[in-house]
Amino acid sequence: MSDKADSSLARMLGVLDLFTEQRLHWTADEISEALQVSLPTGYRYVKMLTEAGLLQRAGDAQVTLGPRIIVLDHFIRQSDPVLQHGIPFMKELVALTGFDCVVSSLLGTQVLDTHREYSSVPADLSYGRGRPRPLFLGAAPKVILAQLPTGTLHKLMDAHGPEIAAAGLPTTWPEFRRYFSRIRKAGFYFSNGELESSLSAMAVPLLAFDGRVIGALSLVSAVQRMAMIEPSKLVPLLQRAATDICSRLR
Repeated sequence: MSDKADSSLARMLGVLDLFTEQRLHWTADEISEALQVSLPTGYRYVKMLTEAGLLQRAGDAQVTLGPRIIVLDHFIRQSDPVLQHGIPFMKELVALTGFDCVVSSLLGTQVLDTHREYSSVPADLSYGRGRPRPLFLGAAPKVILAQLPTGTLHKLMDAHGPEIAAAGLPTTWPEFRRYFSRIRKAGFYFSNGELESSLSAMAVPLLAFDGRVIGALSLVSAVQRMAMIEPSKLVPLLQRAATDICSRLR
């Protein structure tokens, strides 16, 4: 495939990146302007993506994401090795603790929850599968970031200065690095009302055989319910489950 064709394909797929929680509908004219392509090109992109089921008409000349994405998400769930091996252990954690159990992953620079096992008293968690979480708030993102190579962590800090400051994290590299080094050394992170004021969470990292971080395993509950136990008692349960899950990935 020529460089020109590669570039055109990349721009067409860039249409999908325009859709966010804040902007779910676009017209072909708006897409053309956002991608800085001609109107005929923008309309062609919309037509091709609609025919592929990745977009669908939504009235008033607008389009939104299409049903093919739902099918692809089903395939992702079926093929995700962490979920294939992890769900039985997540169910066991829920039975042992009475708390919700969540698996999260870092995809690019976004932390996403990929699965949640509900307890009999589910936590009122605003985030779920497919909704990106703040990168610097909460237990799961922090145990994931703590496992990243130093260079990768430094790049994230350089690119997300305002978010880091808003999260109340150190804004100088030496202090920022030390903050996450302490989490890495501890092997877990406990958040209490940090991401959402009503929720607490304990998380441990999920590590591949080569030490690379592939996600986080968390127990989540209302602050009041978590206060009824010593949170540190959850750590060995989570670490054992994480070890069991990761050992099966090998």
